[in-house]
Amino acid sequence: MSAPGPPGSDWRPTATRERLQLRAAALRGVRAFFEARGVLEVDTPIVVNAGVTDVHIHSVGVDLGSDSPPRFLHTSPEYAMKRLLAAGSGDIWQCCHVARGFEASRLHNSEFTLIEWYRQGFSLDDLMDETAALVRAVLGPRAATAHREERLSYREAFLRHTGLDPLAASEAQLLAAVQPLGYRPRPGAMPAAQLRDELLELLMAAVIGPRLGAGGLTFIHGYPASQAALARLDPADPRTARRFELYGGGIELANGFHELASAGEQRARFLADAAERRRQGLPAIAADERLLAALESGLPDCAGVAVGFDRMLMLACGAREISEVLAFPTERA
Repeated sequence: MSAPGPPGSDWRPTATRERLQLRAAALRGVRAFFEARGVLEVDTPIVVNAGVTDVHIHSVGVDLGSDSPPRFLHTSPEYAMKRLLAAGSGDIWQCCHVARGFEASRLHNSEFTLIEWYRQGFSLDDLMDETAALVRAVLGPRAATAHREERLSYREAFLRHTGLDPLAASEAQLLAAVQPLGYRPRPGAMPAAQLRDELLELLMAAVIGPRLGAGGLTFIHGYPASQAALARLDPADPRTARRFELYGGGIELANGFHELASAGEQRARFLADAAERRRQGLPAIAADERLLAALESGLPDCAGVAVGFDRMLMLACGAREISEVLAFPTERA
């Protein structure tokens, strides 16, 4: 990110007019894409009553006055959209701004734009097909560079780029693999499962991810069960989750799930998150009881995905930093 100038000198936008035009055209294309498929556009609140418990995502609090309970800016419209699905909305999508704390880099801005949608009766393969079609539609003239597509399991990607089996490698092997990255364990004892996930996530972010999607699109599926988030576990191999991520040009573009429908399992995951937050000294976040009630009432069998709109635009115009496709990044907002 560029260094700040003197006060008042940064009033201008960071995106050129041409890139603002590209952004507008891409948004029109996204709307046409879903309208042609009969998917309903919805609009859910940005200020919500419950944050997310995930230890890797930091909800931003909102003060609405002394008599108001704690509120948050949503980090994703996922919880609200699942409530709509449980209420009988059918297939839905939306494009919205979201906010997350502690996210600032050439690929991250605290406020960014997500395209999120849910398809009833879709398999993960169906959703990967549709996600690839959307990305190609947004990339426009650059779509030829994304014509090549590969789908690798998480295990295959690790074996190819690190020589390690992520489902079987020992802790010592993983620690050895991250030493060239300057990894230093955090102070205090860490449960073995959390340490393992931390090492795997570091290798994915620093070693594997940047090599994925070179000249095309790469889907990674079959993440470890410990990284399932809100996805179902794979009944054919319970060590893995029915979750995928999409990479293009070494950049993570999308995260998709065969959505978990069990309220009991979701509550157990929220409780596990809460325990890990306490261990790490992170702020306590209460479980979203409205989401759990919606799951209890019955979530249709569905698959859902969130796509980073700004990152797609980066690929479409060859931008190196996310600020190049935003009118005003957070430090200029």
